[in-house]
Amino acid sequence: MPEQLEFFDITSPCRGICQVDARGYCRGCLRSRQERFGWSNMSDGQKREVLRLCRQRYLRAIRHADAVNNDLEGPHQPSLF
Repeated sequence: MPEQLEFFDITSPCRGICQVDARGYCRGCLRSRQERFGWSNMSDGQKREVLRLCRQRYLRAIRHADAVNNDLEGPHQPSLF
């Protein structure tokens, strides 16, 4: 499949936090070590795939945080007002 023409470079998602979590992903951009160090040598298609994976990791982290918060709060009773 031919690659789509890009008019602008795909910029790095680095946010300058550069700390690694327990699973080996950067806390700022959610890329793995291999994804961070190989970014400049990747094709645009590979970069888009890394960005898609980062988005999935972000959404998974949000869902996990919500689940932990719900467990800590206990059962929630809706307001009557």
